[in-house]
Amino acid sequence: MSWTRFDTRWMLSLFGTAVGAGILFLPIRAGTGGFWPVVIMALLVFPMTWLSHRGLSRFVCASSAADKDITHAAEEHFGRGVSLLITVLYFFAIYPICLAYGVGITNTFGSFFTHQLGWATDFSGGFSRFLLAGILISAMMFVMTLSEEFITKVCNALVYPLCVVLFIFSIYLIPHWKSEILGNVPSVKEFIAVVWFTLPVLVFSFNHSPAISTFSVAMRKEYGDLAPYKASQVLFRTSGLLLFFVMFFVVSCIMCLDANDFQAARDANIPILSYFANKLENPIVSYGAPLVAFLAIVSSFFGHYFGAKEGLNGIIRKAIKMGGNENPNLKAIGIFTTIFMYVTMIIVAYINPSILGFIEDLGGPIIAVILFLMPVYAVYRVKNMEKWKNPALDGFVVITGLLAISSIVAKFFL
Repeated sequence: MSWTRFDTRWMLSLFGTAVGAGILFLPIRAGTGGFWPVVIMALLVFPMTWLSHRGLSRFVCASSAADKDITHAAEEHFGRGVSLLITVLYFFAIYPICLAYGVGITNTFGSFFTHQLGWATDFSGGFSRFLLAGILISAMMFVMTLSEEFITKVCNALVYPLCVVLFIFSIYLIPHWKSEILGNVPSVKEFIAVVWFTLPVLVFSFNHSPAISTFSVAMRKEYGDLAPYKASQVLFRTSGLLLFFVMFFVVSCIMCLDANDFQAARDANIPILSYFANKLENPIVSYGAPLVAFLAIVSSFFGHYFGAKEGLNGIIRKAIKMGGNENPNLKAIGIFTTIFMYVTMIIVAYINPSILGFIEDLGGPIIAVILFLMPVYAVYRVKNMEKWKNPALDGFVVITGLLAISSIVAKFFL
């Protein structure tokens, strides 16, 4: 099938969905083992990303109604009860990331005020941190009161300049590469541990599943019965683009820093760009890197906030209906979810838990359940999807998904 401008628009849209704050934390997790484990990650992440998202797209395309999204597909394939469970999982895959972004934006500004502007105020705790978190999260929540269409357009417009800046930054770091890093080969146990524990962050950083439902519906409207095959083609190119862009940035960061640097960035709970801003003696990097980190976190937050709020609204609405009330008060539900997310984000931003901990222990593993396990399960349970059975590829997706999920437990033994 020939490639069209319609396909290019969707490829860039999916690419933009994936590129966000996750890329700023991936080097911190992946870099702890040096260069060579990242080579294995690069070999794994392309088939992981392409096959898992293709499976989710096929899950949507297998629905009998061409204009219905993933929630309707789940209800059609598995029934109302399982559909509610999937909605709950989806919410808990996105909501912790919103909390993490609240922490991230607070720490990014706190680091900027301390290191670049030279303020004496300590933003690691106390009233000053609570005030900073409250102001920043209030500002982001105020933006959320604007038109959803306007916010989406602004976020989409931000993605491509961000990509260009991050790519230029990756090139800028090349003269700072340290060739001796290539000689640092971790032990077998350390090698396995780094790759295994990084899988949830890889899944999160390459994840564009929030757009797959809309993408699949658009493919069905455009290509009819050929939609699953055209979707596979678009997703293949999207995964290739992400592989080059994200892993080039990760490699460029890793070649400049050692394990102690990445541990310091993790302890400071700041994006890798903020760490570089504090480390490199370059005025442009010092002031520009925190700005890029801020824009990346904000653009990602808006997309995740919409998904988390929609998921929580859906959970409450379905729970009320299952309780016998077929006409829940949607306005009251919407007000409750807004207040709930606003208050919890400020509280968590003040407490300052590990951002990578959120991704490793909650976001990444739960995304893996929805993205890796559910579509494969559906292939062997839903009649309309049986034609896509491929035991070898399905096995690869399930194994990598289980590894991403089990990393929570594995870290206690490795």
